Amino acid sequence: MQLPCLSFCVNPMEIVIAIVALAFIFEFMDSSAGMGFGTSLTPLLFIMGFNPLQVVPVVLASEAITGFVSGFFHHEFGNVKFSVQRPFNKATRLVLLIAVSGCFAIVLSVFLAYFAINLPKDFIKLYVAVLVLLMGVYGIIRLKFRTSKKFRPKLLAGFACLAGFNKGIGGGGYGPVVTLGQIFSGVHEKSAVAIVSVAEAFVSVFGVLTFIFISSMGKVVDFSLLPSIFTGAFVAAILSPYIVRVFPTRWWRKIIPVYAFSLGSYLSLKIAVPGVF
Repeated sequence: MQLPCLSFCVNPMEIVIAIVALAFIFEFMDSSAGMGFGTSLTPLLFIMGFNPLQVVPVVLASEAITGFVSGFFHHEFGNVKFSVQRPFNKATRLVLLIAVSGCFAIVLSVFLAYFAINLPKDFIKLYVAVLVLLMGVYGIIRLKFRTSKKFRPKLLAGFACLAGFNKGIGGGGYGPVVTLGQIFSGVHEKSAVAIVSVAEAFVSVFGVLTFIFISSMGKVVDFSLLPSIFTGAFVAAILSPYIVRVFPTRWWRKIIPVYAFSLGSYLSLKIAVPGVF
């Protein structure tokens, strides 16, 4: 693994420790609130000097594993109940709906962005930031007004496709879209966080397979960051479902949209004023 030189890291080991710590923090947020790992970690790794083909495939590979781990513990702690035998319960049907839509989108976006055409990175980052910001605003407004709890699967499938597209290009922008999309579609907040973890794992698997495919076609894909990122993320994926279990539902109803708004605001400002943020 070729590590970049940073003014605040005097040796490669400090860079590795920093990556492990960042992976733990953002996976803890992701598995607790359904968003934040790829969306927050990917831009920071870019700032540290890593390129997209070193970062995005590794983020996807890590989430392919930690998503299933987090989903298992969410199930064990009672945040959601999945069924593995037919007839599937609502939570399992939601995972399948979100995962199938997202898998199609992530395969398409990875192939187009990294093999067929080159999409401007700044445009995609700004697009994801504004999207998350707007969904956070909508979620905050929703706290003040009574909205319909009618389940709308077509709306949720659309959110899943949009999220998968974001995920494939920048490694992030999945959790905020699908978590808030579920809430807007009438899914319980704690269940939404657990469901998105499992669905994101399936989507990430397909993303990794697509990167392996384009690698076989001659594109250089680097997975050497995986041990560092996975180490921090795996520990967080085990701990965070318990936090979701003990926090009251009304807290998550406020935390999720406010967190999305904060995340979108930060990303937008960082893109608009790169020298300050």
